[in-house]
Amino acid sequence: MTLVLGGAIVALMLIGMPLGFAIIIACLGVIWLDGGINPAIAAQRLFSGLDSFTLLAIPFFLLAGALMSESGMTRRLVAFANAIVGRFTGGLAMSNVVASVFFSGISGSAVADTSVMGRIFIPEMEREGYGRSFSVAVTAASSVVAPIIPPSIGFIVYGVLTDQSIIRLFVAGLVPGLLFSLLALAIVFAISRRRGYAVQEPQPAGEIVRTGLAAAPALVMPVLILAGIFSGVFTVTECSAIAVVYAIVVGGLVYRELTFARILSALREAVYTTAVIMIIVGAAKLFAWQLAYNQIPAAAVDWVTAVAHDPLVFLLIVNVLLLLIGTFMESNAAMVMLVPILHPAGMALGVDPVQMGVIVVVNLCLGLITPPIGLCLNVACKIAGLPLERSFKDIAPFVALGLGLLVALSLLPALSLWLPGLLMN
Repeated sequence: MTLVLGGAIVALMLIGMPLGFAIIIACLGVIWLDGGINPAIAAQRLFSGLDSFTLLAIPFFLLAGALMSESGMTRRLVAFANAIVGRFTGGLAMSNVVASVFFSGISGSAVADTSVMGRIFIPEMEREGYGRSFSVAVTAASSVVAPIIPPSIGFIVYGVLTDQSIIRLFVAGLVPGLLFSLLALAIVFAISRRRGYAVQEPQPAGEIVRTGLAAAPALVMPVLILAGIFSGVFTVTECSAIAVVYAIVVGGLVYRELTFARILSALREAVYTTAVIMIIVGAAKLFAWQLAYNQIPAAAVDWVTAVAHDPLVFLLIVNVLLLLIGTFMESNAAMVMLVPILHPAGMALGVDPVQMGVIVVVNLCLGLITPPIGLCLNVACKIAGLPLERSFKDIAPFVALGLGLLVALSLLPALSLWLPGLLMN
């Protein structure tokens, strides 16, 4: 039955059916073939998969990011980032990376980051003389920190699937996310210097202060989110709702750019993305139950522990598997398919579940910029009007950076566990 289930899901996906519906239909088919299970269990499991207070954080964080984009906060963040690093070689490209770090503390979505930053930076970088392929690569690569730096939709989904503390996962993502961004800045600087890209005029201190003050309300939001969560004053879900209220107040009363029409536009965007994610998460619970019914997790644990005799070998297998899957599949969908199997196997070998969560999320984020599919890379190429294959050369250094980070996270658990241990013990 397990082979039938897997084959049905793959076949349905190959004919173009979205993953969530493919899983639901395949599971219903297997339940019908089994004959000994009441089909009503499918509806029950789907509902139980969505009946989670924590999952409310996803639509709220998505809405907060959309409201900030509609209210002009993103534009002010970009201006501030450019005032800080624009004076260096490749300053505009470096501003792209810094602005993505700022925005990642709001959106939690790499695709949203790529879409917003791509429309701002790619045309401007081309006007400044940067190659179109390089502009695409920087935009796509810098956006992958959005699901790593909290708040992160990827960590929320992983935490719900594995019953782990989402707050600990948020804290664990800070160091890897910031480290990736710092090393990406170094790559951008080195390539820009070698190619002789433009250097902007240094901004006077007064301009830096002015743009900083203009961006301050937007910069306060991620600080508010993190402070509220880490201090224990708010839960993750409560903080996400406060972020929405904050975005409305700042966009409507401080910046005065958030009109009713723009609020509706933000709501449409958030509802659409939330629906896609929630269908996948609901299907995940049905899929996980089907796996458990057929004792697949237990069999997988036995197989993995027989092949991988220590955690490092297991993490190597996980990295290779996730890199391959993440290249072809959206990150949340890949988590739904693999985490119910990989998590118990990792626990059996003594892998810390928080370290495992960081490795899973970073791996799948790297898949968003890895050819030939790379969703974020595709989005950036469409914005630039560039054939996907012409971006491969310039995205390669950033993919190599991500691979190096994965090796470090696997060999050095402290990279992901040190900060949670320091702040939450």
